[in-house]
Amino acid sequence: MRTYSITAPAAVGILIVVIIILAGCDQSSTKSSTGAGSSFVATTTSAPAPQTEAKAPPAIAGDDHAHKAGANGGIIVPIGRDSYHAEAVFEKQGALRLYMLGKDEGRVQEVERQSLTAYVKPVGGAETVPLVLEAEPQDGDVADKTSRFRGTIPESLQGQPVEVTIPNLRINGERFRLGFPSVIPNHVGDAMPATMGDDESRKLFLVSAGKYTAADIAANGNQTANQKFRGFVPTHDLKPKIGDKICPITLTKANPKCSWIVGGKAYEFCCPPCVEEFVKLAKESPAEIKEPAEYVKK
Repeated sequence: MRTYSITAPAAVGILIVVIIILAGCDQSSTKSSTGAGSSFVATTTSAPAPQTEAKAPPAIAGDDHAHKAGANGGIIVPIGRDSYHAEAVFEKQGALRLYMLGKDEGRVQEVERQSLTAYVKPVGGAETVPLVLEAEPQDGDVADKTSRFRGTIPESLQGQPVEVTIPNLRINGERFRLGFPSVIPNHVGDAMPATMGDDESRKLFLVSAGKYTAADIAANGNQTANQKFRGFVPTHDLKPKIGDKICPITLTKANPKCSWIVGGKAYEFCCPPCVEEFVKLAKESPAEIKEPAEYVKK
């Protein structure tokens, strides 16, 4: 029988090899509990990002300002990511006034006197009509400055919801673009709250005037819109098809479940607040009320 002797250096080398092999076996064992090496890597890189990484980008500052009423009862419009603001006030006979405000909406902002060219179109429409807003300085405005502009909505668009775009407004040497609608449906998808007090609502719906008659009041059940449509949930269709009935106020698709008698004729609306606006119009400006057949998408 042949015997072998192992020198000390050789023994050390063999021990190192054994340690390396054992370490490799341990690593392989660890990987096998979670899958093969290549599979493990793929799983790691394709894992979904943490919830905090999947948040939607923050809304642009001022997105909710158009839903606020200003000091003059108009619509607050942000300018330049809240650098400034304006209040758009739509008045009778088509008048439009634009009040200039600072970053703080409670401050009046003077700007360079200038003529503003605006473009107006029906809500949801495509064809625009130009409108010029001239400087109309308020008391206290310094020379060559103004804090208010005034213009008149084209006659063909008066009495209906419109969208206004001003592509070029100069403020302290900078140029800004802004746009705003005359009516904002900020209630889409929600159950409609009462938009006026009970006394005010009764005065509106139960007192005849203009084109809104006592016969209309009886035909509507001697009740207010708040009472008739309590719990009503609107579903606004912003793109009615040709031939669809449209709401006289927002020009969105009308809902046959939201109808009201005015002038002895039935009109359909998208939601109760629009009924209120239409009855107000019928009482205060009856000449602006069209026949029901006119409120159809063409």
